[in-house]
Amino acid sequence: MWKDPIVEEVRKYREARAAKFGFDIRAIVEDAMKRQDASGHPVVDLSKKIAPKRRPKPMRKARGGKARA
Repeated sequence: MWKDPIVEEVRKYREARAAKFGFDIRAIVEDAMKRQDASGHPVVDLSKKIAPKRRPKPMRKARGGKARA
């Protein structure tokens, strides 16, 4: 099976980073959040975004006079 060199590089980096934190997901996330804060880039918070309400599709009549969606 062919191996993508970019995917292999990402997996190698991910493994090294996880090993650095003893494979503790909480420590990995805490470090990522610290690096994110230190970057100075704006961060979008989508947790407070409210999804728009969807309107139901109007019913239309099919041949024979029966309504269908």
